[in-house]
Amino acid sequence: MTVAVEDLTGQGLVREELFDRLVNRIAKEHGKPRELAARIMDQALAFLAACAHATEPLSPSETVDIGWHTFILYTREYAAFCDRIAGRFMHHEPSDTGAIPVTRSPADSMTATVEALRSAGFAVDLPLWVASTKCRTNDCHQCSQGCTSSNGDTGCHHHPERIDTVPA
Repeated sequence: MTVAVEDLTGQGLVREELFDRLVNRIAKEHGKPRELAARIMDQALAFLAACAHATEPLSPSETVDIGWHTFILYTREYAAFCDRIAGRFMHHEPSDTGAIPVTRSPADSMTATVEALRSAGFAVDLPLWVASTKCRTNDCHQCSQGCTSSNGDTGCHHHPERIDTVPA
């Protein structure tokens, strides 16, 4: 007999009411359709959970980083989530500080992150991860505690126009 095992979702890591608030903020502030905003937030939460026990630096895509930035705005909920998931606060530290050395290409960082998500048992919404690997520089890393980020203000030059049309 074969038993089907379902992948975990990031959405399942927070209360439904909080998830809805985060999704609504992404949709409103970033002009994303609600369905895409929900996918972004789901992957951001899964990313943070994978970071909690990562053995190597992980990096969200530019798209997924939108969800992380949004969650941080809800400081009490974010701090409680970090404590529950990681046992510590997970800081978001831009690479312009030079604290995180760049050791691999953006594409290699995304590959490692996707593999970490899968290893942690999370469903991976691959289009949200591959749309942001077109960096023209290698300084796409940030964040303490082994997690890194690749947003537009760290020197990466992504193609955000592709994000609004990311297929499911």
